[in-house]
Amino acid sequence: MDAPIRYARSGDVNIAYQLTGDGPFDLVLVPGFFSHLEIDREYPEYARFLERLGSFARLICFDKRGTGLSDRAIGLPDFETRMDDVRAVMDAAGSESAVLFGYSEGGPMCVLFAATYPERTRSLVLYGTYAKRCHPDDDYPWAPTWEERTMQAAELERTWGENVDLSTLAPNADAALGAWLLRRGRTALSPAGARDLILMNSSADVRELLSSVQCPTLVIHRTGDRDSRIEEGRYIAERIRGARFVELEGDDHLPSVGPDQILDEVEEFLTGARPATPSHRVLTTILFTDLVGSTARVQDLGDARWTALLDQHHKAVRRELGRFSGEELDTAGDGFLAAFDGPARAIRCALEIRRALAPLGLDVRAGVHTGEVERRPGEKPRGIAVHVGSRIASLAQADEVLVSSTTHDLVAGSGLDFVDRGEHVLEGIEGRRRIFAAR
Repeated sequence: MDAPIRYARSGDVNIAYQLTGDGPFDLVLVPGFFSHLEIDREYPEYARFLERLGSFARLICFDKRGTGLSDRAIGLPDFETRMDDVRAVMDAAGSESAVLFGYSEGGPMCVLFAATYPERTRSLVLYGTYAKRCHPDDDYPWAPTWEERTMQAAELERTWGENVDLSTLAPNADAALGAWLLRRGRTALSPAGARDLILMNSSADVRELLSSVQCPTLVIHRTGDRDSRIEEGRYIAERIRGARFVELEGDDHLPSVGPDQILDEVEEFLTGARPATPSHRVLTTILFTDLVGSTARVQDLGDARWTALLDQHHKAVRRELGRFSGEELDTAGDGFLAAFDGPARAIRCALEIRRALAPLGLDVRAGVHTGEVERRPGEKPRGIAVHVGSRIASLAQADEVLVSSTTHDLVAGSGLDFVDRGEHVLEGIEGRRRIFAAR
């Protein structure tokens, strides 16, 4: 995001572009309907899309003439002029040859460039695009009619800033994506500009050029894409010699929805290696605590006094969690769920919680288990290890800290003392588990 925005001169027009990444080859991203270099990265998923491209290539992004930060009042350019803009940006960036990656409306321009400048096109990647945008015929029956395109253009001009046709472009969009697209659209284009661009793009027809593309080509399309039909992607791939076609699940047209699904294919195609899937499984020690006899205490004390006592309980537990570097994950009623990166700390914390609650007249029971859990950023851990910890806690008596045999074995030599409580069947857990009481 700190990369400077520069300008390339294409004839009399200034084209805004930006360089990021430091990969071994250049990749020019040709965007769809509109873009804005200063707004594009505000939506996290699209920022991730750009960052991943820049992780294996030197990424060259630009705003097409008439949009974003490029010169606006330049009339309706034809595709040849826009192709010259790509060449001007490459020249300004010092790129002799590059991968051309075009999505949606950017696809036909990439095809035209690859067919015209084969010596400057290293590879071609096309996502969610088409070969013809208007006037259906027997060869290409999926194109909209001219009446449909003019109606769409008029509707967009009338509702620009309030409508970006999310039901077609991203039926699974969340509120943040919708807000970002509206802001990006308002910033990148005026209502009249959006209308004119729709009509200009309607002239796209690169069917005759497909057989002239000589470079390695990857065509990606989502099965249920509502803007460009899956048949259009197949049409393109079948007519480019040696092209590889990849059909992905989903119905979102925009690459800002599920970008990794697309980029896994792109990275493997361009580098020969699919990125390793990051594992979210980590070894964690889980601690469950629960007050014993709390229902009876509520009846004895009344709601107000019990609430005050429960506040003292919470403060005491959190104080001990802080001392032993525990992470509070959840609080349900009068119990705590916490995670630790070391089993000995978890057990000692449980013992100190028991000691801290004694002066309050509160009896606590606790269960500790160490195992592999699924831990994604911002989410609570999930997995069988969490259930085992909960079931062990349910076996404990008042003021008892029970631990699994796994945790017991991991703290050998720590100075902690245990009593063998024998094997138990844990509800919903296969097999028998040996349990130990810490003291």
